[in-house]
Amino acid sequence: MSLMAARGVNVIGAGLAGSLLAILLARRGFKVTVYERRGDPRGANADSGRSINLALAARGILGLQRAAALDRVMAFAIPMRGRMVHEHDGKASLQMYGVRPEEVIYSVGRGQLNRELIEAASSYANVEFRFQQLCLGFRPGRDTLEFRDEASGAIAEAAAQPSIATDGAGSAVRDALLAREVAEVREEPLDHDYKELTIPAVDGKPALEVNALHIWPRGGFMLIALPNPDASFTATLFLARSGDNSFEQLRSPGDVEAFFQREFPGARALMPELASEFFEHPQGSLGTVYTRGWHLGGNVCLLGDAAHAIVPFHGQGMNCAFEDCAALDRLMDHHDSWAGLFQAFEQERRPNTDAIARMALENYVEMRAAVLDPEYQRRKQEEDERAKTDPNVISRYAKVMFHPEIPYRDIPPR
Repeated sequence: MSLMAARGVNVIGAGLAGSLLAILLARRGFKVTVYERRGDPRGANADSGRSINLALAARGILGLQRAAALDRVMAFAIPMRGRMVHEHDGKASLQMYGVRPEEVIYSVGRGQLNRELIEAASSYANVEFRFQQLCLGFRPGRDTLEFRDEASGAIAEAAAQPSIATDGAGSAVRDALLAREVAEVREEPLDHDYKELTIPAVDGKPALEVNALHIWPRGGFMLIALPNPDASFTATLFLARSGDNSFEQLRSPGDVEAFFQREFPGARALMPELASEFFEHPQGSLGTVYTRGWHLGGNVCLLGDAAHAIVPFHGQGMNCAFEDCAALDRLMDHHDSWAGLFQAFEQERRPNTDAIARMALENYVEMRAAVLDPEYQRRKQEEDERAKTDPNVISRYAKVMFHPEIPYRDIPPR
């Protein structure tokens, strides 16, 4: 089927990638129907304790620009110039991300960003959101997608051609491709989990330097904090699931208090609701999803976390998904069929997503340990000094975060 012969396009999942993709498709004139298992986030609070504040960087910015949605986002984005590294003795030092004024990343709250993108997509008359619609996968023997209305329990179908699945790391559509033996999937769970906490404002003012991503690295684990527009910080503890220094050991308020006083005393002093939040907020899991076979002909294609979920330690999950959206939109100018488009999309993007998945895992070690190493600090300082005078000297981190013209796959490994 030719691209423009399609009367409509289904998008499965109204998260960040799905909402941005809906805008891009709508701007091309398609009638877009977005199915989402949750309720409309514009009418309710975002999921508490599960967001992990996001770091918007150059690749994500280009995707937002392509959809003419960047101004909406920058209205609440907070620039972060570097990592503020908090040592155990209380000393803190700023390690700059880049060497030029424009080389910054931005803290954005996932919930607010999602609501803004849904609102932007809804401004198009040819976009319809259908909330509380759980995708159950393919109907056996038919090229239709099956949905269950979470309010009534009613089952409905939608033609699957074409549908683009942005339904996240636990994608039901990916599972359906796997069941049809179209896709091969490898999931690699991380043995570290996360817990989201809060550093509130003090008398209406930020308790920490606003324009930085704060890290308390402790070798095998770490605490981070990103700023919010209300002067609070969203803090996230990354810790082993079991063993020494693990979530398994933090079973009581006393355990949590003793652990934070021992490992993060400076941060602990800024977290008055630590014990209650620790046990009220869910413990999230992390992992990497590698998929081969992102599409079924011209009927269905996976995009974003549904195809390639990664761990959050390079701040590229959202940025990579937005780059997916921009790439699919760009490729539409060069393909007449959905089957050809989806095939070209996977061929272009999969080597890049495999590369950033590897780099994200490597960056966890850098964030929780290497940033305290004097040799690492010396090398970084020397590299930054060279980069100030020689534009050909670009750090690996800068290539990922500030140079979207360099594909992930062309960034050499460590």
